[in-house]
Amino acid sequence: MNIVDKEVEEYMKRLNAVDDEPVLLEMEALAEKKSFPIIGRLCGRTLEVLARSINAKRIFELGSGFGFSAYWFSRATGPGGEIHLTDMDPDNEKLALDFLGRAGLADPIEYHVSDALEAFNATDGDFDIVYCDIDKHGYPDAWRAGRERVRVGGYYICDNMLWSGRVAAAPDDQDEWTKAIHETNGLIASDPSFRSTIIPTRDGVVAALRIS
Repeated sequence: MNIVDKEVEEYMKRLNAVDDEPVLLEMEALAEKKSFPIIGRLCGRTLEVLARSINAKRIFELGSGFGFSAYWFSRATGPGGEIHLTDMDPDNEKLALDFLGRAGLADPIEYHVSDALEAFNATDGDFDIVYCDIDKHGYPDAWRAGRERVRVGGYYICDNMLWSGRVAAAPDDQDEWTKAIHETNGLIASDPSFRSTIIPTRDGVVAALRIS
């Protein structure tokens, strides 16, 4: 299921062609070549706008790959920020640092070659944004850990929350990952400390603002 009509999505992409930069185009080409799941440029722009809207400076990414989402977060924080990236593959660390370095966006980056939640639990303090894009069965645990560490006025942001529409299927028709995403959507929507919405761009992005 297409969350956004293809013609509308292509129109939005054409508008975002103003972001064409050599390193960004390289990252997108690598993702296409390797069939690597990146959030895409429309979601990337969404992350940057959300981060800028709260003057975010301290961000933790649960799941980072080769740095595509960090590209957008770093544009928002500037060189004085602090952005923690996580991935189990050391090759992704090398790619991320190379891409972000050549884009002039590496100053805020601290890369943890580690399990995302292990690195998160080992890092002290609260964050302006906790961003989640790990394997989907881990989403409920990521929310439970991350919600406690978002400052009031900050965001918990999570990708793939519409899951190509599969979250709308009957519970008996949902696989393990779909059930985990559905559970997480319910936990976030019902949490009185947050006000949240699902932005139906690409595969659905939850933006949960901590209010208390």
